[in-house]
Amino acid sequence: MKIILNPNSNPTSDASREEKIAAGGFGKYYTDNMVVAEWIEGQGWSDAELKAYGPLSLDPATSVLHYGQEIFEGMKAYTQPDGGVSLFRPTANAERFNRSASRMALPEIPVDDFVEAVVALVKQDIKWVPKIVGESLYIRPFMIATEIGLGVRPSNHATFLVITTPTSAYFDPSKAVTVWISTEFVRAAKGGTGAAKTGGNYAGSLLAQKQAAAEGCDQVVWLDAIEHRWVEEMGGMNLYFVKGEGKDATIFTPKLTGTLLAGITRDSILTVAQDLGYKVEEGMISTDDWRDGVASGEITEIFACGTAAVVSPVGAAKSAAGTWVTGDGEPGKITMEIRNHLLGIQHGTIEDTHGWNVRVK
Repeated sequence: MKIILNPNSNPTSDASREEKIAAGGFGKYYTDNMVVAEWIEGQGWSDAELKAYGPLSLDPATSVLHYGQEIFEGMKAYTQPDGGVSLFRPTANAERFNRSASRMALPEIPVDDFVEAVVALVKQDIKWVPKIVGESLYIRPFMIATEIGLGVRPSNHATFLVITTPTSAYFDPSKAVTVWISTEFVRAAKGGTGAAKTGGNYAGSLLAQKQAAAEGCDQVVWLDAIEHRWVEEMGGMNLYFVKGEGKDATIFTPKLTGTLLAGITRDSILTVAQDLGYKVEEGMISTDDWRDGVASGEITEIFACGTAAVVSPVGAAKSAAGTWVTGDGEPGKITMEIRNHLLGIQHGTIEDTHGWNVRVK
């Protein structure tokens, strides 16, 4: 796949761009350009075009609008101490993108082509990358089914796009969030699409998120679809539980069962925690285990992780059965150590011994 460069001939002025970057937020403003490529059954992928960011023109009968056949990724570019920019684990994102594509009956895209499309766009719009540690350029590759027709079958035409947006922290890391444990709704069941990064999973979560907000909570925690007692993930993030204190602590996360998203940040933290001298464990944890562990002091800290939030402390949990607070309800020491270490690797202030960062400039 070649990338044809036809960049925006009227890019955002320096002053306006800096004002938008300073405004922070998530998905508030978008950079000057995007990448688009087309796939047709029997012909494969076209060359990709880097062109001015702008609206798409879709026929009302385009299949994605009716059957939700689409996938996406979330990844970031980070400024480095020398003024350069690096991507964090782009190959892992490309591989997960293809797993999602396979599950949603969409075409896979060669990993190298995926990464090259992202690199080309970040290079073109590199001035949009925030320079403050903890801020980044969020990258959203996605694919939609673009065959025109109402037949219920895999689309024979798909469109791959990449857009980017400067972003600050999704949650304020100095404050712990409160979560609502949903027992009324489920996110995913075995055999479903829980392990794919597809919009339908998020659309189905919005009512529970609305319920969480009505309960004064920041996010919703999902339980398994059968027993409604095993903890799976939080909103669009994976969950971690710290058991014990100091270097004897164990960093625990629910194991991947086919209903959870295999988070890139989740995987990175399993490695980072071991680098810092902690034991790590993947397994099952029930809501009773959560409540009793907090009450006994066995569970000392809880945090969520994901591309957008990186690491977000969890201070309290609410459910129909009651409320329980972890520790003093504030961000924990180990949580913040892991967060700062991971950010240090991403921003190049801590040595990347795992080869995760891919230099763009």
